[in-house]
Amino acid sequence: MTEQNRKISVTDLSVHSATMWQSGWLQVKVPVPFSLKWVNSYLIPEEQGYTLVDPGLRTDEAIEVWTDVMEQYGLQWQNITRIVLTHQHPDHYGLAGYVQERSGAPVFMTREAHRYAKRLWGENSDFSEQLLTLYEEHGMPIELREAIAENLATFVGMVSPQPKVTYFEAGSQMMIGGLSWLLIDAPGHARGQVCFYQKERQWMLCGDQVLPHITPNVSVVPGEEGDPLAEFLGSLQELGTYGVKLAFPGHRDPFTDFEGRIAELQQHHIRRLDKMAAMLEEEPRTAYGMCEALFGSRLSGNAHQLRFAMSETLAHLVYLERKDRIASTITDGVYRYSALTTE
Repeated sequence: MTEQNRKISVTDLSVHSATMWQSGWLQVKVPVPFSLKWVNSYLIPEEQGYTLVDPGLRTDEAIEVWTDVMEQYGLQWQNITRIVLTHQHPDHYGLAGYVQERSGAPVFMTREAHRYAKRLWGENSDFSEQLLTLYEEHGMPIELREAIAENLATFVGMVSPQPKVTYFEAGSQMMIGGLSWLLIDAPGHARGQVCFYQKERQWMLCGDQVLPHITPNVSVVPGEEGDPLAEFLGSLQELGTYGVKLAFPGHRDPFTDFEGRIAELQQHHIRRLDKMAAMLEEEPRTAYGMCEALFGSRLSGNAHQLRFAMSETLAHLVYLERKDRIASTITDGVYRYSALTTE
């Protein structure tokens, strides 16, 4: 790692940590109550105050970690002058309104990302019902759908209060930390997500689009047309054209081999698609049957992970069907997938 990219101090906070990077960037590992363990927030010094990127999920533990970080570095909420969200998923978005109330800072995200957030957690939201209908149509048993509905309901408090939002757009430039950053549209994991690229320093703030060691979730979302996996793979292809010396992801630690990690993610999905197509050559399956075969029945006891697995299975099936490798039929209101044979 070059001198420019090296860590210059580390402070341990309980099982979490804050890490100071070159140029005074502070990486804060904000805890989340599921298997990812933490989400990365970044405090970036400005001429006046700090830009806060992705403050994390609102939980008592997350607020305690932020309180410890603020005390350790002699900061107050009022030192935060801007809140920037890479995307709308609750582990990135959840504390935005809480921090905005205490700091008075504007919250920036894309219009598309905000539309999705309002759809999930706005008044009179029917997103949960739409998702459960989708899962019913693809073979998921009712008791598992009910568990997912209960799990979804728990997130409302973890994203409240909702922030007042100012919009930015992919393709524009934004000054962060005294440097100009290009906002890059990064769909697939979340429509409306943006990555931030600094050309001179060759740094990338990549949200959840490119993660080290783990694969970003790519999900079918009810009410959204299109092919999320194709969008994700297209985005990876585009991101691979940028020279990146250091990437700051939403999960795990900053890393250097950005191009290599993109290639690994592409190969992962190629292997998954080929495996699913081969399984459907053996026998037709519902999406839930495929999900269970891929990820194991153990997920039935973890509604949060089951939702991710089911929606990602659907994303791969949509991709395969659009590539004419498989076909679906409907029997008794349930979709069933089978391989297309080539003569």
